[in-house]
Amino acid sequence: MDRGDIRRIHGTAFVAGKLPDKVSKNMADSATRLIKSAYPDIAVDIKAIREPPNRAEGIGTGIMIVAETSNGCLLSGSALGERGVPAEKVGETAAEALLKDLRHGGCVDEYLQDQLIIFMALAAGTSKIRCGPMSLHTETAIHIAEKLTDAKFSIQPIQEGSEGEGCIIQCTGIGYRRPTP
Repeated sequence: MDRGDIRRIHGTAFVAGKLPDKVSKNMADSATRLIKSAYPDIAVDIKAIREPPNRAEGIGTGIMIVAETSNGCLLSGSALGERGVPAEKVGETAAEALLKDLRHGGCVDEYLQDQLIIFMALAAGTSKIRCGPMSLHTETAIHIAEKLTDAKFSIQPIQEGSEGEGCIIQCTGIGYRRPTP
């Protein structure tokens, strides 16, 4: 339940198709600036790359940034470029998503919390995850998991991060085992 300290932040900003290489560099630079302003002592390495023509279909841009912690947690932020949106804004959007998830102190990011619910429901014993504000996807996943199994979930609010409430999701799972043939 302890995320640990942030050890490093890394990622990839990419371009594909006819777009100039400077687009991925601008995304990477703007994301790095924003992250370094919040975490000046953490190593940030966001690579700017061009997708090879044989691996890309069409034209596009995007960025994926991952923070690694001392306890093995991985939290991420990402964004896709859109026509008319400056590359710098795309980089900032990804960085802001990551920073939001880092501020709440959880062990999983916004997009992983709902994916863990079914595993918690099927596991034996009690499972817990610490996350940021519970998403509607997570609320829905809990509702469906409780309907499909006899698993019981409880939510404990916590107020430690600087950006809204987080929570601990606890589940008493059903201890599912694959039937023997």
